[in-house]
Amino acid sequence: MSRDSRVALALAAVAVALGLLGDVLFHGRPLGLNVLLFALCFVAALALLLRVGRAPLHEGRRWMAAPLLVFSAAFVWHDSPLLTAANLVALAGAVSLGALRRTQTSPTRAGVGEYAAALASAGAGTFAGAVHLLHREVPWQEAERVLRGRRSASIGRGLALGAPLVALFGGLFIAADAVFKNLVTSAVPNLSRVWPHLFFAAALGWAAAGLLRDLIAATDDRRVLPADSLLARRLSLGATEVAVALGALVLLFAAFVAVEARYLFGGSALVQARVHLTYAEYARHGFFELVAVSLLVLPVILAANAVVRDRVQLVRRLSATLVALELVVADSALQRLRLYQEQFGLTELRLYATGIVVWLAFVFLWLAATTLRGRRRFAVGALVLGFAATAALNVVNPDAVIARTNLSRPQVDAAYLGGLSDDAVPALLTRLPSLRQPLRVDLARLLLARAQSGYGVLDWNRSRAHARTLLAERRRELLRIVGLAR
Repeated sequence: MSRDSRVALALAAVAVALGLLGDVLFHGRPLGLNVLLFALCFVAALALLLRVGRAPLHEGRRWMAAPLLVFSAAFVWHDSPLLTAANLVALAGAVSLGALRRTQTSPTRAGVGEYAAALASAGAGTFAGAVHLLHREVPWQEAERVLRGRRSASIGRGLALGAPLVALFGGLFIAADAVFKNLVTSAVPNLSRVWPHLFFAAALGWAAAGLLRDLIAATDDRRVLPADSLLARRLSLGATEVAVALGALVLLFAAFVAVEARYLFGGSALVQARVHLTYAEYARHGFFELVAVSLLVLPVILAANAVVRDRVQLVRRLSATLVALELVVADSALQRLRLYQEQFGLTELRLYATGIVVWLAFVFLWLAATTLRGRRRFAVGALVLGFAATAALNVVNPDAVIARTNLSRPQVDAAYLGGLSDDAVPALLTRLPSLRQPLRVDLARLLLARAQSGYGVLDWNRSRAHARTLLAERRRELLRIVGLAR
């Protein structure tokens, strides 16, 4: 059997195993310890397949394992849904490292286009890679020859003869003994319950097969969507067109910064006189729009510097000016959030949007230090900054920060705080005795309702376990607060 056939069979077997394991770990369960267990098995499977296929362990594949396992372990730490989403994005970033191929000798020298192409190739492989595996690579003819062998035929005839006999005598035994009937009934699976598990396992195994096939591909032409094909044609524009477009943006940003300097940084009296809004309402009105501006201007600057081929220094100077103005816009967004938070409190969306703005500020500074000075390594730096920002969110524990911040305000939305994840439970319980009576009763009632839910071993999570322990220890106090204690 050829090496490619061995790799294909090993990949198919590993995908089936990962699909079944994923069903056991994830079906009907929240994310927790199961994510780390699956990631460990995935990395082990990748290492096995690379060994079977004798594929080189290049830097991208080596660099992928550490963030993949670190951010999988983060699911064991916190319970916040938005933090879970941030960790999933970090996992996608780790996969983009492993999906790099021959675009550059090192991930540190790969550009944004190479990373984007690698992630797109991995995504295409996840959805369609199993088609190529099953249709072209698994040695079906060899398997068919084995199944048509003399021993296989004998086994098949034996099963055909034995099946009706087992059905006959089994039916008689079932009719004769109720205990045996219950045993057989419990042993035979209910198809209505089996199908969802089979579908889930098949879907996860399909995705695992496609992604692993892409990650172990020795050459780019073996992938479903070769990364090099996405970079083959590079758009090229003259400096004049790019400079005019960037110059128009610079003027627009400069005009906005001038307005911000006068109104947002100039005091509440001027705002109320000109736009008839309170200072907090003025800040609230534009925060998310400024976050969108910060997100959108980054790809514009990157694209402008990627497509220009002549008079590069002019484009870089305009880009640097735009970066400086964008940093002022980012500061304006943060100032708006500060004013907004003082009046209305924090929410998950506001806090995570702030995290994105802070991350983008560092990314813009890194852009000025690399791309705008003619140096590479911007992409890997932005990815590392993303990993650092996600790790910082895990350390900060956003839901606990929101609970502590909002409980310090005169007006508190008890329903919102009670709906936060288990990450917020310790902070809520700590502040509970010092709250005024109506708020204390509302929160105690919400915490008691939360204490009724339980979790298993596979979806264990430190935050959930700690919250359940605290709620159990203070159950009598909570009951007393809501007036149910005996």
